[in-house]
Amino acid sequence: MDSDAMGREEYSLLKDLRLEIETQEGTFSLCFWVYMMSSTPFPATIIQQVHNDMSESAPFLLINDRKRLNLLPVLLIHEEAPDTGNVNSWKEVPHATVDFEFPLEKWVHVGCEVSPDHIQLQINGEVKGERSLSSLLDKESDSSMLKKISLANVGGDGNGVQGYVHNLEVFPVVSSIKDHHLKDPPMKLSIDESSASEIEEESDGVWGIVGGKASCRRNFSLDVALSDVFGQPVDKESEVFASLLYADTGAPVEDTTDEEAPLLVSYDGIEFAASERPSKLVRGRASFKLKISQLSSKCDNRLFLISFNMPKLGTYSFLQTFSRPIRCISRSRNNARLSTLVWRKSTSSLQRLSLSQPSPTGDGPLEHQHSVHEAKASPLLKRFRFGHDKISVSVKADPMSELPDEECNSHAGTGNQVEKEFATNLEGRPDNFDEVDDSPSDTESIGERNSPSKSIASRRTPISDMTIFKYCLASLAERSLMLKEISTSTSDKEISELAQQVSHYSGCSHHGKQILMAKRLIEEGTKVWKMMSQNNPHIHWESAVYEIEEQFMKVSCGSRSLTHQDLELLRRIAGCRDYLAQENFEKMWCWLYPVAFTISRYWINAIWNSMSPKWIEGFITKEEAEASLQGPRGLQEPGTFILRFPTSRSWPHPDAGSLIVTYVGSDYNLHHRLLSLDHVYGSGEKGTEAKPLQDLLLAEPELSRLGRIVRSH
Repeated sequence: MDSDAMGREEYSLLKDLRLEIETQEGTFSLCFWVYMMSSTPFPATIIQQVHNDMSESAPFLLINDRKRLNLLPVLLIHEEAPDTGNVNSWKEVPHATVDFEFPLEKWVHVGCEVSPDHIQLQINGEVKGERSLSSLLDKESDSSMLKKISLANVGGDGNGVQGYVHNLEVFPVVSSIKDHHLKDPPMKLSIDESSASEIEEESDGVWGIVGGKASCRRNFSLDVALSDVFGQPVDKESEVFASLLYADTGAPVEDTTDEEAPLLVSYDGIEFAASERPSKLVRGRASFKLKISQLSSKCDNRLFLISFNMPKLGTYSFLQTFSRPIRCISRSRNNARLSTLVWRKSTSSLQRLSLSQPSPTGDGPLEHQHSVHEAKASPLLKRFRFGHDKISVSVKADPMSELPDEECNSHAGTGNQVEKEFATNLEGRPDNFDEVDDSPSDTESIGERNSPSKSIASRRTPISDMTIFKYCLASLAERSLMLKEISTSTSDKEISELAQQVSHYSGCSHHGKQILMAKRLIEEGTKVWKMMSQNNPHIHWESAVYEIEEQFMKVSCGSRSLTHQDLELLRRIAGCRDYLAQENFEKMWCWLYPVAFTISRYWINAIWNSMSPKWIEGFITKEEAEASLQGPRGLQEPGTFILRFPTSRSWPHPDAGSLIVTYVGSDYNLHHRLLSLDHVYGSGEKGTEAKPLQDLLLAEPELSRLGRIVRSH
């Protein structure tokens, strides 16, 4: 057996594929990763059998007009053979078929097992199609020519097949196909949307970013990840470049009229043209803090895209990724849009939970929230970015019985402290309160604007103003590092003061709640990891799950254990497979602790522990919730809903640990609303007149019955 140099290259164009295979009685296995471009026309032949110096060919591996992959037997080229240049003429030849649409713009592992009497097709390590060829073999009396086979991509169907091939190998036996699937998987570059901040998803799915002149534009953050097809980080020393393109044509956006680069990157407060300052990959990730100086209104209202690529690793399409379409707006326009979203409403309906309604300007959902601490309602806009809208809860809850377990009560005490800190500010708010800061923080939500009775700026605190403003402007990763450093050297009182000031200057009290949570989260996470790892850099996941579950139940004060599906989602959030490293654990812990903390609140604890009905079925993704609301004939009945925790929100994101309602609306569309439980139960004391949360949910006109999670096995 032999193959040319093509098989040894890391990535190659599909059109350059050439193989000379010496077989043992016509038996061999061919394995490779293939990436098909979306521009590929169908039907398309991926690999042909060639004969007579490639003057004639017959299809070996092809995608038909229904985008189904087909493997054909190795046939002798003779005068009676069907038309070699017409794929459709081979439909009557026995072949193995994969009965699902072949994915494009995605790496797929293909394994072909070939023998004179049998063919088999494997996709991503699993057998998906096979066919016996005994009848065909009887017709062919001479099989001596099958000892040497030539395979290539020569465009035999007349269509320009566009794609890439990675790690192509030929084996004399078939047992190596599954092992080959796991060996040396290809890479891909992608945007980690969970890391994004200061980006608002508009009603049409377009990202809204504030840009323009230097005095108006704002930083927004994005991380890109280099990983293999199994989602594992690829640690390569390389650089990622960002550029701004037009969404409709892919052409570069021109400089502004001031000859300023359209896309800028910020380093240490200094702006550079993005083309001049790439971001380095560190453990498979590159972080960008960007600004856009060119406005859509200055470019005929066209939309933009941000392209990320790594030219040092090659100009491959799978090593380039694009953001969603972007509409870059000016600060003044953004202020006008925000002002339409701030509503005031009387407190006469304090016994109801209020679903947000569509904005009359088409800029997304509104939401109503009422403070139970004051006679007049306070304005609030708390939007859940990237397609997650919100529900506001504006009531107290019925009293619940005291929770046992001292450790649970210690967590509950921390929660009461969080509520009390911000209740103090709300009680002192003047009646003529106005918003003093229209700039959202560097997270994906905008919260209520609190105006304490005393000027925060006049207070003296050991934590400097520079630290406060640096935190407000930092990305989520930078905030995490700052809190880890501050928590080890600062008292609880000083952390509380920092939380209040950050909440004031950022305009969102939820930032402060994440700060108040920091010390406990970090200390307990460090203790749990040391206990599990015993100074080992990696521990087996199956050994770690018991301790993870135990710690979750302690923090959540719950009697309900985690299911296998819950733990599998935690493993996905951690980004690990069989072994857990400290980095993976910390990533998982920063998601799990805020969720457990939320569950420990008595107004959530009851519905979490409830098993009949099961109000919260566990840890699920947005996609699982949406799929579960899809009936056999489309969406389920309007009003059907499912409660879930957002998997894209981790500490110190202000929405970490929040609860989302996914439901079928009266318009027969799926909606996602974030439950905003601020001021619902005051400072943490149990109310005596309000309804339980589950009753408030069912009292909503848009919510009528609890849905169930349907998982595919």
